[in-house]
Amino acid sequence: MRRVRLQRDLPVPMPDGVTLLADHYAPPGGERAPVILMRSPYGRRGLFGLVYGRGFARQGFHVVIQSCRGGFGSGGLLDPLGDEHEDGLATVAWLREQPWYGGSFAMFGPSYLGYTQWAVAPYAGPELKAMALQITASQFRDAAYVGGAFALESALSWTTLTDGMSRRFGGAAVLTAPRQTRRAVLSGRPVAELDLVSAGRPLPFFQDLLAHHADPAVPYWHKRDFSAKVGEVEAAVTMLGGWYDVFLPWQLKDYAALRAAGRRPYLTIGPWYHIDARHGRPTMAEATAWFRAHLLGDPSGLRPDPVRIYVTGAEEWRDHPDWPVPGMREQRWHLQHGFGLGVAGPLESGPDRFRYHPEHPTPSIGGPVLLGDSRPRDQRRLEQRRDVLVYSSAALESDVEMIGPVRAELFVRASTPSADVVVRVCDVHPDGRSMNVCEGVRRLATGGGSGSVQRVDVELWPMAHRFGRGHRIRVHVAAGAYPAIARNHGTGDLLGAAGSGGAAPTDVEVFHSPDRPSAVVLPLCAPHA
Repeated sequence: MRRVRLQRDLPVPMPDGVTLLADHYAPPGGERAPVILMRSPYGRRGLFGLVYGRGFARQGFHVVIQSCRGGFGSGGLLDPLGDEHEDGLATVAWLREQPWYGGSFAMFGPSYLGYTQWAVAPYAGPELKAMALQITASQFRDAAYVGGAFALESALSWTTLTDGMSRRFGGAAVLTAPRQTRRAVLSGRPVAELDLVSAGRPLPFFQDLLAHHADPAVPYWHKRDFSAKVGEVEAAVTMLGGWYDVFLPWQLKDYAALRAAGRRPYLTIGPWYHIDARHGRPTMAEATAWFRAHLLGDPSGLRPDPVRIYVTGAEEWRDHPDWPVPGMREQRWHLQHGFGLGVAGPLESGPDRFRYHPEHPTPSIGGPVLLGDSRPRDQRRLEQRRDVLVYSSAALESDVEMIGPVRAELFVRASTPSADVVVRVCDVHPDGRSMNVCEGVRRLATGGGSGSVQRVDVELWPMAHRFGRGHRIRVHVAAGAYPAIARNHGTGDLLGAAGSGGAAPTDVEVFHSPDRPSAVVLPLCAPHA
């Protein structure tokens, strides 16, 4: 029986003289064949080599798994996101020179490995035939600054992880980084010093994220954002994401960009979070079928409909021709007097009020984070806090299915120059459990002080969820979700020093009247037969 052949530590030269290392898995026989390229900052062996390297090679592909700059033997210094375009194209040029290169290639990988694909794909030429991307997006800026608010826990945990992986016995960082991050965010130190607590030293990428904020016009992001080029990618693309993944909203924007350009990408969304091991099996199965179809001419493994989604609450998979799914319509659920929620328009009433204090920030319970378990959790403990407004519908008389984008339109007045608006949708079960379904945040450019009321548009994570008969739909409105997002000190300065007089409590008013009809806009679909 012929076996996969492995060549380790192949040197791949970069234009600036740095050498990156790659492992090459040759299919049985070793003849010229299509290549699958993976570029990773997390090493190139272990499960990567065993599952993907050997797995794809057994299907008849050459597989190249390369360590990104600055890690696992590759030269240079890791500048996260910054070098993947140039290094990726240089690696493609090297591939073409190899005697076993069969004239076409594909790219594969989740998370950062997916980002490295987008960094190359618009420029790789017609030899790039296919891409399989999981839990990723063409730019990470908006995931680092969700709605303009700094995604503290995810940013700090990733920079702590990559720093730990660069050290001896770095594999243990996968386990230790979440604990180190949790210790840091509970330390009470200012945001700019939390890397000192989590990693014991300044972390350049964490400091870069703090310094360059969310504005796409900032030059720092110019070579780190490939979203504007997604529509130019001609390779066949399949995507896999999770309802609780930190990158899902931006992954779906990439899908929409491909559709707008006339492409027909495939999309799978399951009940998964970012580091959820459960999406490993479908990732391999779907990618193998995709590569066989587009590199070997065998489409037998492809499903007829390009979109497959898992509907939570119903606990079933559905296939559709597109996303958003055909037949979806927006339905406004208004915040109402007496903390009600319903499709009827609000009556005349005064605003609801709460005070947010950055010294005691409103916590997050669950919700999408990078290195944690983001599955839904019971929110009742959070709902007892005085800095969370809770609006609930009557018990539903029949099943209601919501499948599609979710947004909120709120009319808000805040007492400080800056404030965050957090909106969360929950499914309240007949036994009282209030399980989060999706959420979002928007940082106000100016929170007031002048007495002005602002309309605040909040983009939430999308959903595919059945609210069962007898359940209730619930909406939270708050001004914090710590440590998922950094506490807002009310001053307009992200780095305001907590505990040194730089933090100001924010009084927030939420309006719900005919002229200020605050609502969450949900994607109503006809019940599935």
